[in-house]
Amino acid sequence: MGNRRALVCVDAPHLHAGQAMADAQAMLPNLVLRPADPGSEAELLQRLGHWALRFTPLVALDAPDGLVLDVSGCTDLFGGEMAMLAEVERCFRRAAYRARVGMAGSADAAAAMVRSGHNGVVVPVGGDLEAIGALPLASLRLPGEIATGLARLGLLTLGDVLRQPRAPLARRFGRPLLDALDFASGARARPLKLVQPPPALLAIRSFLEPIVTRPAIDRAVDALLEELCATLGGSGSGARRLSLLAFRVDGEVQEVVIGVGSPSRDAAHLRRLFAERLGTLEPDLGFERMILRATETNALQAGQLSGLGGDALAGEQERMLSKLIDRLGQHAVMWRVAPTGSHWPEDSVAMVDPYTNPEVPDAWEERRRPVRLLRQPKELGVVAEVPEGPPARLRLDGRVLRVLHAAGPERLEPEWWGDKHDRPRRDYFRVQTEEGGRLWVCRLGIDRPNAPARWFLHGVMG
Repeated sequence: MGNRRALVCVDAPHLHAGQAMADAQAMLPNLVLRPADPGSEAELLQRLGHWALRFTPLVALDAPDGLVLDVSGCTDLFGGEMAMLAEVERCFRRAAYRARVGMAGSADAAAAMVRSGHNGVVVPVGGDLEAIGALPLASLRLPGEIATGLARLGLLTLGDVLRQPRAPLARRFGRPLLDALDFASGARARPLKLVQPPPALLAIRSFLEPIVTRPAIDRAVDALLEELCATLGGSGSGARRLSLLAFRVDGEVQEVVIGVGSPSRDAAHLRRLFAERLGTLEPDLGFERMILRATETNALQAGQLSGLGGDALAGEQERMLSKLIDRLGQHAVMWRVAPTGSHWPEDSVAMVDPYTNPEVPDAWEERRRPVRLLRQPKELGVVAEVPEGPPARLRLDGRVLRVLHAAGPERLEPEWWGDKHDRPRRDYFRVQTEEGGRLWVCRLGIDRPNAPARWFLHGVMG
């Protein structure tokens, strides 16, 4: 095909899939183009296949852009065949997808009808051959060389080809053509690879007698967690969010929700997270049923920890830290600090999710910074031995503090990439007082040598 580029999917008037991109742009100069992403499109089709399981348990993918639903025995649940087709189309439209639907005795006959532009058509039982006879050969999606060869022989519709002797067709075009004709006519059923429904990540317990006491609730939750974690292990996933539904005998449903930072199927860890939350349940006359659901999951493969080499040990430490954050997060708001790239103390870090692992530049670690930065710096009275030297005595909140040691200054200049150039420069000193306090003090006034300097306490070194 050389450098020819074509449309694979289009939603614009007078254009069609397979059309050369140059021709399409000539017809619609303002056409918005996006590069095709076959991998993502295949994943989307897989998700739509799972979504379509609401209509029938037998769903197969008809790549790259179709689904096959075996609705034998299901149509009466929707009020008949036409009503079911209308419901399927309506549900796709409500989910923001435009779909063409059709029903026939074989999957390939229905697909051929839809690909030919027919929508909402139900082929009567035994009428597949008649229905597909007038369809163009393109509706079978035959390989290009087969479609071209048939066209040269003057065979333009499925009916034209079906009326030909099979032996000459087999000799000239091979098995793929005969298979496509058999599947479309219903002579043979095409084997379909069915979409496997995702595992139900939940555990259910019903009680012969309603449970009321906290020990009974704890035992029920323990059993639910063991069952759910085993299911998660079989699916290769871990829970990020769990929901416990408790059904009371009077019809009220109570819910307890917990979340973890990294996927987990550790029943003991999840049990500790539930411990306090279960105290919010109000059993009254008792709970007759409980359902524990993993409402949010991520992939979680088993890890080999024998020997605990460097990578394994680091991974185990990360998991232990994540568990600690999970437990503390049940009682307080947790966060981490991450460098922002600014050297001004008040702007140098930002609060981020506690489960993230922010990158820390090597130079950032070398800077000596206070363990506690004051939200509002306190102004100081300072006596220095020399005009621009370190402080010798500090006056803070009415007390005079003698400086035992002082280090500095560390000068901070305006940031050329964002600050205004007239932003005052600062000199920072680390000082230790005779009382043992280690303080971080700042001097302003470097830019105005004729004015007296101003000093501030900006942090505590620890």
